[in-house]
Amino acid sequence: MADDTIFGKILRGEIPCDEVYSDEQCLAFRDVAPQAPVHVLVIPRKPIESLRSGAPEDAVLLGHLLLVAARVAKQEGLDDFRTVINSGAGAGQTVFHLHVHVIGGRPLAWPPG
Repeated sequence: MADDTIFGKILRGEIPCDEVYSDEQCLAFRDVAPQAPVHVLVIPRKPIESLRSGAPEDAVLLGHLLLVAARVAKQEGLDDFRTVINSGAGAGQTVFHLHVHVIGGRPLAWPPG
């Protein structure tokens, strides 16, 4: 379950994080293994395993996560940035609690991996 992951522990305050944004729906914090000068994760407080696990009733929350990602990018001084949502182990998801990566601060190549 998503609430049993490291992100669930961060949300419960059991593990500290370098918080950059918080509201009643989500938390944003710096990635502990950054892939760029700015690498922030935006996670919902609701335990959703992955984007493919989202339900129609999650539509407003999912949109909020993207708006927060853009807000965080601006707050971090990024004009250009990448957002990434991995869904499933084969796509690179390693923590099974939905999260949006906000990555920037250097040129980013395509394809990413």
